[in-house]
Amino acid sequence: MSNVNVTDQRRVRLLELIRAEGFVSIPDLKSALDVSESTVRRDLDFLESEGEARRTHGGVFFTGQASSMRMFEDRRAEQWDRKRQVAFAASKLIDNHDTLLLDGGSTTYELARQLVGRPLQVVTNSLPLANLFVSGVQADLVMLGGYIHSRTGVALGPYANQMLSSLNVQTAVLSIAGADHRGFYNSNLLLVETERAMMSCADRTIVVTDSSKFGKSSLARLCRLSEVDTVVCDDELDELWQEQLREAGVNLVLASREAPASPTENEVTSNE
Repeated sequence: MSNVNVTDQRRVRLLELIRAEGFVSIPDLKSALDVSESTVRRDLDFLESEGEARRTHGGVFFTGQASSMRMFEDRRAEQWDRKRQVAFAASKLIDNHDTLLLDGGSTTYELARQLVGRPLQVVTNSLPLANLFVSGVQADLVMLGGYIHSRTGVALGPYANQMLSSLNVQTAVLSIAGADHRGFYNSNLLLVETERAMMSCADRTIVVTDSSKFGKSSLARLCRLSEVDTVVCDDELDELWQEQLREAGVNLVLASREAPASPTENEVTSNE
């Protein structure tokens, strides 16, 4: 058997251990696999680069997708690196112990991966996002109820909106399907109603998106450009759009292409 196959098998076993427990300490992984700590750390580096795990103080969290929650597989295309850059930049806007509301978009999913292991209060209407946080001990998780949209795994409609009306969060982070001079858009009418309720219960609203969404509209308009506090986008956003957002009073954060796809272990532990 080749060394490559041995390594692959060990990493599969490592991932299964983390997936089963949600959080596992590095000493426990070392003991279970009967390998050195340096080998465990190299394997964890690989799993982190694949988005399957996140190291934090004392161990590692599972951040991959559950087998029943492959909501975004068909959307992992050329824009995914941009989404990760945007998510990394957005994560730096979130303080520890914040109360944070996340919708069910693909970019907010990448943001959630960045935030696993940090002490936060998280409210979400997304089953895939909730799955990331539910095994951790650092985050308090509130899951919104309602009609579950089968393609995206998000809760929508009057029950979710009613629950939101009784909540207050410091920050709501929303994804969009498009943006033009009239405002921001999404493709589902029920989703837009729920996102408006999210905005209403938040002290500030952050939109996370990649530059491909600008200059496009969709079925339902969410709000005017000026109604969000911050937009986080990749640095390929056209300068005319940058100017238009700033003229609307929006704080624009451009994610650098040189930004790492995920925080290092030191960056994660320093936030605790």
